[in-house]
Amino acid sequence: MDTRELINDYRLWQRFQRQAQLDREHRAAWQQLESAGVSAQRTTEAYRSMADKAATQGACYRTLFQRELESGERLACEGWLFVRRVLAEGGATRVRAALLPSFTLTDGTLPPAEAGVESITLEIFDQLLVDRSLASMARVDRIDASGDSHFITLIDSVRGDLRQHMS
Repeated sequence: MDTRELINDYRLWQRFQRQAQLDREHRAAWQQLESAGVSAQRTTEAYRSMADKAATQGACYRTLFQRELESGERLACEGWLFVRRVLAEGGATRVRAALLPSFTLTDGTLPPAEAGVESITLEIFDQLLVDRSLASMARVDRIDASGDSHFITLIDSVRGDLRQHMS
């Protein structure tokens, strides 16, 4: 095995390690939200606060979400979310945002200058948990494209230096 092939295998192994870490982190965060029973109303308030900070300070928030691949597999992905506005339309709460992906299994780690920003629309709603005596919890899914769901935006992980990449 030559050195170049060995280095390529090592980088591929690192990518799989990062994917496993994100899958665990997303699963743990989801379980924590489920245990806490966070409501859609509370989640909406958090997204409104993110939109205010985005407008005044250029804040972008780390977000984890699941992406469904063509094979049907669902893998955790990571990105930075710039929340533009939160809208209440006909009983639904929608979030208009820009997503700057920072890691997917297919692309690996994406530096901000190389990642393509996506304008996205998310919907916040209460999901009924039948297995927990009809408890509910907030869920945030992408509605303008299929395959991205279970968004978890971390309000304690914020950056102010990505606004230039969000246009």
